[in-house]
Amino acid sequence: MENKKPNKKHTVKEAWGKILRFCVYQERTQQHVRDKLYELGLFGDDVENTIIRLSQENFINEERFAKAYCSGKFRQNKWGKNKILQGLKNEKISTYCIKKGMAEIDAEDYDKTLDKLFAQKWEFEKEKNELKKKYKVASFLITKGYENDLVWNKINEKTSN
Repeated sequence: MENKKPNKKHTVKEAWGKILRFCVYQERTQQHVRDKLYELGLFGDDVENTIIRLSQENFINEERFAKAYCSGKFRQNKWGKNKILQGLKNEKISTYCIKKGMAEIDAEDYDKTLDKLFAQKWEFEKEKNELKKKYKVASFLITKGYENDLVWNKINEKTSN
């Protein structure tokens, strides 16, 4: 049995200060902000009016969120486009913003990253049977979100003698 303290209901003015800090800390979607405002005890028109004001004052911008998300997940987590795309869809980002975000991923950097991940995984994979080793490396790269055809082309390119 949990004794969870009920959330304090904040006034719109109190919630505004808290939600500004929430938005300034990192990029947020409208849904992130909406959920946080509900946690702060706001509902209905108060929530929607706050979101409109935050958008007008450029504290939330879903195109900017999509660009930051794509850049971060690719550069820091080394995710492939499939995994990034799925993440953006899970965040309920519009198709337009998804396209803008995905455009942030440079094709040359993408290929270099796939090369590097392949090389690292190939070197450290202990499997002796080459066919099984290829499968394990491919599974790893596909799980990271890289496209099947790119992964298998890379494997065939790097392992053909």
